[in-house]
Order: sequence, then structure tokens, then C-alpha cells
Amino acid sequence: MRRKALLLIALPLLAAGPHAHAQKIGERTGVPEELFSGIGEGTGDAELEQAIAAAAAHPLGTLANPVRVGGPEGARAYIGRLRCADGSTPKVAQQADGGVGAYGTVTQLYALDCGRAAPGKAALIVDIYHEEHRETSAPLGWTIAR
Repeated sequence: MRRKALLLIALPLLAAGPHAHAQKIGERTGVPEELFSGIGEGTGDAELEQAIAAAAAHPLGTLANPVRVGGPEGARAYIGRLRCADGSTPKVAQQADGGVGAYGTVTQLYALDCGRAAPGKAALIVDIYHEEHRETSAPLGWTIAR
């Protein structure tokens, strides 16, 4: 039975010839770029300023207004400056993909936990593709150490 199954799999490959599935050097084998068109593409300064103004109408730290930071280290630094209502630093309970945010890039979601202090358990959305920006504001319910 096993030989028969292998033969059924191999027959179409043998019939197609030895070079039918050969990959050419430099040939694309991954996901087509068309699937990602528009995501994370560079924007001009004017477009970015418009996106920032539009995002400001929404609460900071949400998908509609993610916290702008420079890379994963910028995210860690920002979260390290956040303070719960009692002045303590929140614990990072979990990190996950946050989806495409207001600036057209993939965001990171951080689950933060202040324990019994306000705001308690909260989700923070961060956009790590803003190397030149250092956020100085805190989301509603939080404070930020300078």
C-alpha cells in the first residue's frame, strides 16, 4: 500500500520531466508582493503629517492611533517609562501582532498589567516604524516618566 501511494505521488513528477520543477537562480518563491501592496510603503512628509493629525482624534495606544516608537527597543523604552496610577511600572504580560495601524504598517500589541492599580490590565498598540519619533504622551489612565 505504501509503495502504491509513493508511486501515485511520484508519477506526475516523473511525467513532467527532470527540469519541470527546477528553480531558476533569483526566481521568486515566496508570497507575491502584490498581496502586501500599500502595507508599510513609504509615505511623504505631508502624508505622514495628515495621518498623524487624523490619528490624534483617537485615543493614544489604539489601532487608530498607535504609539509611534523607533523599533522594538523604542517600544521597550516607552513601556519602561509608562507608570500605573500608583507610580509602579506595568508588567508586560504578552506581546502579539496588533494588525495594520493608522500609518499603514503592522503594529505590535502589548498586554500590560498594573495589578490592582489603575488602569489594571490594558492593551497597548505600538507602531515601531518611526525611528525619528520619541513619544512623550501617555495613553489615558497612564502617566509617563520623563
